[in-house]
Amino acid sequence: MNARVLSVEALNDRPAGSAVAVIPTYNERDNIKELVEAIGRTRTDIFFVDDASPDGTADFIREVARDAMVRVWLMKRGGKLGLGTAYVDAFGWLLAEVPGYDVLLEMDADFSHEPAKLPELVAASRASGISVGSRYVPGGDCPDWPLNRRLLSYYANVYARLVLGLRFSKFSVHDATAGYVAWRRDVLQKVLARRPASNGYAFQIETKLLAALDGHVPVEIPIVFRDRRKGRSKISRAIVLEAMILPWKLLLRRRHDPTAYPRHS
Repeated sequence: MNARVLSVEALNDRPAGSAVAVIPTYNERDNIKELVEAIGRTRTDIFFVDDASPDGTADFIREVARDAMVRVWLMKRGGKLGLGTAYVDAFGWLLAEVPGYDVLLEMDADFSHEPAKLPELVAASRASGISVGSRYVPGGDCPDWPLNRRLLSYYANVYARLVLGLRFSKFSVHDATAGYVAWRRDVLQKVLARRPASNGYAFQIETKLLAALDGHVPVEIPIVFRDRRKGRSKISRAIVLEAMILPWKLLLRRRHDPTAYPRHS
C-alpha cells in the first residue's frame, strides 16, 4: 500500500463476485444505503474509497455493509486527495490482491450513474476491453441540466475529441469525460502501467486515450445522466480547467517523449 492509503478491509463475508464497482466518496453518507441496495440487485461487488469524509461516510458504509447482498470493501485514505488518485489506489490494490475480479468499474456515489446499467457495461467490457456509460450517443441524455450546461459539457467533449484526434486518430470517444466506465482486467493493467498522471475529469480523458492507443476503442453504452439526489457537487473550476488543458498537455507530452503515448497499429 502507498502512503495515501490508511487501510483496506472487506466489510462482510459475502462471496466475492467477478465484477466490482469502485466508488470514491467524500461526504456521501446520505446516498450510501440506497446505493448499496441498488448495486446489490445487480450482483456487482462494491469498493468504496473514502477520503476522510467529515460527515461519517466511512462509519455508515460499515453499518450498511452488514446487510448488503454483495461483498463490500472499504479503502480509507487520509484526506481529500482527488478522483484520479482514488481510482489508481483502488485499482492497484484490487489488481494485486483480488485476482477473481475480471471487470473493474468506475462509478459515482450520487446516483448520476444508473446502477441498473452495470450488467450491460460489464458485458460490453468483457467483449471489447472497455465500455463507457455515455451521455452523447443515441439514447443518452442529461435531462436535469439547463441548456447552457448541456452545451458546455457536450462541446467540451467535442473539443477533447478534436484536439486529440489531431494526433491520435483512434480517439473517437463521444463522452471522453464520462466517469461511468467498465474495464476488463487485462486492459486496465496495461493502462495503469502507463502511469496516468491526471486527476478529475482529465483522468477520464487520459485513461480512455491510453486504452484506445492499445487498440481497445471504448464501446459507448447510452445512459440517462441524472443530477445528484443528495449532497453537494464536487465539481470545481480547477477540475474543469484541467480537463480543458489536458488534451494539449497530452499532445505536448507525446511531442517531447514519443514513448509516452506510443501509437499501435
